[in-house]
Formats: sequence, structure tokens, C-alpha cells
Amino acid sequence: MGKVSSYLIFRTDRIGDFLLTIILVNSIKRNDPNSHISVVSSTKNHHFIKSFKNVDEVIILKNSLLEKIKLTHKLRSNYYDKIIVHDAKNRSSIISLFLKYGFKLKPNNDLNISYIDSIKEMISKLNFNFIESDLNTLKNRDYNFSENLNEDFILLHFDEKWIYNDYISEYSNIEPLKDELISFIDLLLTKTNKKLVITTGIRSPNILNDIINIGLNSRVKVYKELDFLNLESLISKCKLLISCHGAVSHVAAAHKIKQIDIIEKNRLDFYSKWTAHFRNYKYTYRKSFKKLSADIIKLL
Repeated sequence: MGKVSSYLIFRTDRIGDFLLTIILVNSIKRNDPNSHISVVSSTKNHHFIKSFKNVDEVIILKNSLLEKIKLTHKLRSNYYDKIIVHDAKNRSSIISLFLKYGFKLKPNNDLNISYIDSIKEMISKLNFNFIESDLNTLKNRDYNFSENLNEDFILLHFDEKWIYNDYISEYSNIEPLKDELISFIDLLLTKTNKKLVITTGIRSPNILNDIINIGLNSRVKVYKELDFLNLESLISKCKLLISCHGAVSHVAAAHKIKQIDIIEKNRLDFYSKWTAHFRNYKYTYRKSFKKLSADIIKLL
């Protein structure tokens, strides 16, 4: 066994962000099998990061100043061959200033470069090579979701991003009326001739609860507030994902699942940076639900 190289990677934000970083992690492990990879996480993504076998250690960065000082002191007791401040956060950059290391990398944040090209650039600076299979970040995952869905199904991820008052106020309002949502569900069933699975985020929108109480078509199954690994499992089995852009979009891309991603039109450049490596990808813009649902049907 050769020398163990130690890597410290900062990813102190969200689940979807780490689904980019795992491309980098997998590439490092493939090129440097003896590497030991530690990831500094946030309280929001640490459970998810722990589920990846190529991550050897997860260290949580908590929000208070005292906790940041304690963590800096703890990390300073180690020497890292490589430090990668992949989240490009000020908090991570400041902590890294006090650490002992051989080589430090930050992503290229040029507005004209996609995140995947930035990752490829970092891999090259590590004197490693990138291959297409590095994008298959969710291969051989330990899914234990107990539900047995034998029929082909499409998945509608109906989370808080569909609800105007629960999301970014500057974004276009796509919230449906009750009758509009019911009609859209019926149309999806008719046009695809497949079962429909509806999932929610951490909170189930009231409008969805209302139409469940009214009664849904027997070909519709609803799963509320699943933990992310179970949600990931469902996405891996679906024939098509329909969702507002987020972590679920990255899951579909990693599994090469067809998806219709709903994005804000005036932020197309921003989303393009995130999705340049997506496979089987289509998108449409946020707009009134009546127009949005018609656009989705056209893309089926």
C-alpha cells in the first residue's frame, strides 16, 4: 500500500451543492485510491454526505463564532496534503488560512465557466484525469426504500418552490389553483399512460393536502416529507422527473433519468452553470401555472 494522501474539502452549504463536489471526490478516489478524504459540511448536508462511501470523514461546521474557532483549532492539529475550498464561502476560506497544508485549491468562479468545467480544471491541477464515468456519482447506492413500485411511473416533485409565499419572492409565481393542479395531474396520467408518484419537500404544501382529501386517481401515489435518501431512491426508479430546480435535479442527472427542470427565465445563465453536465435534460421557465403546465405537457 502506497502513501496515504490527505484531502480536506469544504462544502458547507446544501445537498445539491455536494452533488457537484461528489464528482470531484470520486475522481480523486479513482486517481488516488489511497487517499483519505475529509469533508467539512454544514448542518444541512452532513447526513447526506455521510452516505457516500468515498468520503472517509465528515466534519460539521456549526454556525456560531465559538464553534468555528473550535473547529479551526481541531483542524489545525492535522496536516493536509491538499485543501479544496469547493464551496468558495468566506467562512471556509478564513478557516483554511489557519491550517497546515501542502497545496490549496479554490474553484474558478469566472461567470463564463460552468461548474463542471471548474471541477475538471481542479482535477487537472491535482495532476489527475477526468473521465465521463466520474459523473455517475450515485452508482451502487444503498437504497432501502420499502415501497414496491412495479409499474413504470413519472415523478412530480411538488415542494415549497411551487408555492409563491414559501419561495423566492422575486421569482415568477407558478402556484396552481386547486382545480388547475387536479387537471394537470389528470393530463399527466392521460398523456404518459404511466403511474404518477408525487413527492414533497420537508413540508407538504396545503394545496396538495387539500386535493388528497378530495380524493386522487388510484394511479397516483403520494409520498410526503421523505428523507432524502428515500427520495433519491424513488427518483432513480422513475421514467421522468418533473421538478423545480434543486437537489432532485442533480439526482436525476446522476442517474441519467429524463427530467423537465423548471427554472427562472432571467437566471438562465446561473442555471446553465449548474446543469452543463446534465444528461437527458430539458427545462422550461417559471410562469403562471396554466401556461407552465401546458409547456410541461408539450415536453413530455
